[in-house]
Amino acid sequence: MRVNPLHTALLLTPATVLIMMLLVVPVAIVAVMSLTNWQFGAATLDWVGLANYRELMADPVFQKSISNTLTYLVVVTLGSIAIGLGAALLIESDTQLRTFYRTAFFMPVASTLIAMAVVWQFLLHPSVGLVNQVLELLGMEPRNWLHDRRSALYSLAAIGIWQMSGLALVLFLAGLKSIPQDIRDAGALDGIEHPLDRFRRITWPLLGPTTLFVVTVCAIRSLQVFDTVHVLTKGGPNKATEVLLHTIYSEGFSFLRMGYASAMTVVFIAGIFFLTQLQHLAMERKTHY
Repeated sequence: MRVNPLHTALLLTPATVLIMMLLVVPVAIVAVMSLTNWQFGAATLDWVGLANYRELMADPVFQKSISNTLTYLVVVTLGSIAIGLGAALLIESDTQLRTFYRTAFFMPVASTLIAMAVVWQFLLHPSVGLVNQVLELLGMEPRNWLHDRRSALYSLAAIGIWQMSGLALVLFLAGLKSIPQDIRDAGALDGIEHPLDRFRRITWPLLGPTTLFVVTVCAIRSLQVFDTVHVLTKGGPNKATEVLLHTIYSEGFSFLRMGYASAMTVVFIAGIFFLTQLQHLAMERKTHY
């Protein structure tokens, strides 16, 4: 049956218009604003070209936020994958209480992170927090987790792992379900009976597509961290937890420098695109479909 190009174009029109309105047009507006010195609420603006981008390259706060964001991304992505995969393997090996564990691990993903950040603020409190009380019982010295430059960013990363490991768990469980039992039986006939050997030679290679998807999702969500930083640390102490989205927010809505904040946003969007493409190419070579 011959497809009418006009009918195809008409069917694609609603989706095309929606994509243009929600993605292409806002990005284009931000890109144009990044070439101006417009301040929030101002009636006029001046065209400054690439001046905002040149200022970015010499801005120590921007450079610090990039470094903190990448550190957060690596720690949270690796931690979420390790905990999610380990929990998925344990749950898959035990059919009892599987639904309970799946729901319990996924609850942090569905919860409101701002509300949970308040709970974490109490847990990490330097004097009455549960974490420090447990450390004191173990004979260890308590710490001011969110106000110590050495531990603040990693404390936020631990909260990020707590939130995202449940999503990784559910995705890995789906990936484990897709592995045919015939392959596992064939491996057993070939002498692959030890759990570690079975994981290394059968399970892990066949989880390649799932792992690629989990890494991509966790990395993008890690780059978008803002809630916990804004609620718990405001980027402190001394910019130790300043991440890119919080810097963009501060420049745009605290200092009202929308042109400069737009330049940061363009760099942020380009960074997400570059990292996801690089990550996809690197993982694709080791992924078995």
